[in-house]
Amino acid sequence: MFAKPKPSSDLPGRPRFDPPRGARPHMRELPKIWAGRIVETFKKPYVAPVSALAVFAIAAFAFLNLAGDPDAASPSVRINLAKDKAQVASAHAATGDSQAGMQSFTLDSLGLFGDASADTFTDPDASPVQGTAVITLPGDDGNGAMPAPKFTVSPLPPAPIGGLTQTTDSGPLPIIAPNGQTPASVYARPFKGDGRPMVALVVGGLGLNPATTKQAIEQLPPQVTLSFVPYVSGLQGWIDQARAAGHEVMIEVPMQPTNYPDNDPGPQTLLANARTDDLIGHLNWALSRATGYFAVSNYQGGAFFKDKAGTTVFLQNLKNRGVSFIDDGQARGLAGAWGRASADRIIDNQINSTAIFAQLGGLEATAKSRGSALGTGFAYPVTLAVALKWTQGLDAKGIQLAPASAITHQ
Repeated sequence: MFAKPKPSSDLPGRPRFDPPRGARPHMRELPKIWAGRIVETFKKPYVAPVSALAVFAIAAFAFLNLAGDPDAASPSVRINLAKDKAQVASAHAATGDSQAGMQSFTLDSLGLFGDASADTFTDPDASPVQGTAVITLPGDDGNGAMPAPKFTVSPLPPAPIGGLTQTTDSGPLPIIAPNGQTPASVYARPFKGDGRPMVALVVGGLGLNPATTKQAIEQLPPQVTLSFVPYVSGLQGWIDQARAAGHEVMIEVPMQPTNYPDNDPGPQTLLANARTDDLIGHLNWALSRATGYFAVSNYQGGAFFKDKAGTTVFLQNLKNRGVSFIDDGQARGLAGAWGRASADRIIDNQINSTAIFAQLGGLEATAKSRGSALGTGFAYPVTLAVALKWTQGLDAKGIQLAPASAITHQ
């Protein structure tokens, strides 16, 4: 069954293993025999280095073929992560509640920036973010580079606009002007439909990361509505930049989620079954953080929206102040505020480009069947990259990109 092994050479420090002449080696002895042969072979000149090189080459070839980069042939977008320290410094004016809210609002719960903390993005003396994020995109041609954004920027008027603000101890609050103008109409981006199906997109969570916030402001088409976290330091500065780039903006109001308090959106959260005075106080805190927004949106709120009395107070206060409310789909069917709309889809529940493109395709289908559609997403780098590419292809599909305010109704 087995060929008779030849005696191995003496190995230093080890007894020589030679089976009796004419005897077959026992199965348990075979490993020792073959090990001896291998060692003797590798002791010959040039055999060891050449063999090692060959083994390495074979292993590398096998690894690249079996476990290679699945996206190696796919296009990608490079996103510069260099931190703009001047921008961060200008936005560094936090209150105590702002810092507490930043820590609980999204950074840790979303795992968006790994080990990063809120201070990483608000401290002008913090170490700058380094490197480049590479976002892989499906279904593109050429070398995979994203085309540069092509659009004309028409800045929106700087805020505040006269007659729309009430001065309070906590900050400016929106009001309906004596001439009947409302923040919902005056601060919205002007828009005129051309008869094609309309799709609107809201990108939220802005202000948490200066790099992605700046990218959203500068690279997304001005028709994309931007939504900012109220706990962010220097919020007014971010809103001013967004409006200067043509974007209408919203402020996110933290609301009690179903798994509260394990998931706590911060000290100014609207709580279910709260006293009316407390509810209005928390709402006014969010509304007074800046001026220039046409609407507010919800951050979470699964539990709050089940409180009929609380949601009535919330929506009525917005209506009295001429502010619209756009939710992520959780408050669908709730009437109130000055203007209302609910998102048809959250585009990045699955944070990968293929899934996001699929959700955006669903919005297109809804718009074509119904006339309009509204999507929301978070300011993940991949969401921004996909949104930019997607918006550039809408005209060819016969779809008009609209600001979210154009989708609202009273």
